[in-house]
Amino acid sequence: MRLSSRVMKISPSETLAITAKVNALRAQGRNVIGFGAGEPDFDTPVNIKRAAIKAIEAGFTKYTPVGGTDDLKDAVIVKLKRDNNLEYERSQIVVSCGAKHTLYNLAQVLLNPGDEVIIPAPYWVSYPDIVTLAEGQPVFVNTREDDGFKMSPQQLKKAITNRTRAVIINSPSNPTGAAYSPDELRSLAKVLIDKDILIISDDIYEKIFYAEFPFVNMATCVPELKDRVIVVNGVSKTYAMTGWRIGYAAGPEEIIAAISKLQSQNTSNPTSISQKAAVEALSCDQCMVDKMVSEFQKRRDYIVAALNDISGVRCFSPEGAFYVFPNVSGIYGRSSKGKKISGSPEFIDYLLDEANVAAVPGAAFGNDNHIRLSYATSLENIEEGIKRIKEAVSKLLS
Repeated sequence: MRLSSRVMKISPSETLAITAKVNALRAQGRNVIGFGAGEPDFDTPVNIKRAAIKAIEAGFTKYTPVGGTDDLKDAVIVKLKRDNNLEYERSQIVVSCGAKHTLYNLAQVLLNPGDEVIIPAPYWVSYPDIVTLAEGQPVFVNTREDDGFKMSPQQLKKAITNRTRAVIINSPSNPTGAAYSPDELRSLAKVLIDKDILIISDDIYEKIFYAEFPFVNMATCVPELKDRVIVVNGVSKTYAMTGWRIGYAAGPEEIIAAISKLQSQNTSNPTSISQKAAVEALSCDQCMVDKMVSEFQKRRDYIVAALNDISGVRCFSPEGAFYVFPNVSGIYGRSSKGKKISGSPEFIDYLLDEANVAAVPGAAFGNDNHIRLSYATSLENIEEGIKRIKEAVSKLLS
């Protein structure tokens, strides 16, 4: 059967593929510890679930406005003012079916064939394919572990061409957990300030933050650039609502209107019930978020120390999100049962076969020297998983 050329240019999401593989192996009886999924292991808070139940019981199960209900847009506006000191009107807010959908819509309305989007690497696996599906061209900027996996102003300047349409800044980052400080963002802004380039600020891990400096995005940090920043966020990570599928964007009215027009022809409105739950999430007391983040930080501290104790492994301590991105290149060249570990995919396969541990190869994020492990799982699982990894590495022959 003949398929479209556009779909043949992209790959399935590696993170979702790993999660599906783990679930299949568990169904077969394998005791697999999964470090693949970027999904909080906490349950959605009770008050948020009750808001959804109340919406069902009230019959709020019909179509809503394409770009989201007014009460959810208002909740987003209040959140952005409260947390980010940013002011928007309803016409500058659009709600979509998750932050991934929001980013996809953005690419579709902003990019023409050949337009370039600067993407710091390591990057979230979906950024390049989202750009490619819009007939854009991803331009990768390879950041260094020694620089905290952050793009420098010099690197940004070098990557800009007359085809550059946008730059994506994901802070804190998936997969590294790196976060830009206010001064670092201001330095990048100096490069962008006189350029006709949009900034897509992916803030989905905003609240899962451990750095000593405060979280800021480019719009907050550099008000002069606000009219060229599209802030993308959602409720999935912060409120353990991955399956509810609510994301949103805030930005220039013309771009937001274009997203709503596009959405009217692909998904229509986000789920009505989920929108009511999202209103509660954004508007209620946020103490449950602090509790989750405190637990994530404990897990981070443990997993970073434990990985750094494994021969051939070096692990950067993330400033946010719930991933570690250890450098495992010190293991490459070793072998097991005649098979040599030559890169992250081979190492991931070895861990799954030898240790019943699932992670994601760094090659999927643009850096083959690393692997990604999500610590959005219990400390008990983390302890057992790292123990298995250490034992498996010790069996490799030099």
